[in-house]
Amino acid sequence: MAYYLVRAKPRQERLRELEKLLMERAFEGLRPFGQALSAGLAGARVGAEGLALWEEEDYCSPPLAMERAAVLDSYFDNIQVEAVMPGEGWRRIQEMPRLFPTVPVQSTEG
Repeated sequence: MAYYLVRAKPRQERLRELEKLLMERAFEGLRPFGQALSAGLAGARVGAEGLALWEEEDYCSPPLAMERAAVLDSYFDNIQVEAVMPGEGWRRIQEMPRLFPTVPVQSTEG
């Protein structure tokens, strides 16, 4: 199992749609990554230059391959990942404002 700190440029015109889908828990049933993806996006933060940041648990090679094909590439550009220890990514971004403050944060966030 691997953990990544994800940095991505949100497609501003699609963020409201993504927020609505997260509120509806629309991605949680996607196997095998839906719950981890939903938890990561629910806790996502806004960093420098408006980038979205979150920690993601992933098993794919290349990282986030299934998540990108199913969800992420529709809502984000320039997706980059950095390998981290579990919880390290969340600790590094915890003081940043939330990308989706109305979406409940799920318990997998560190």
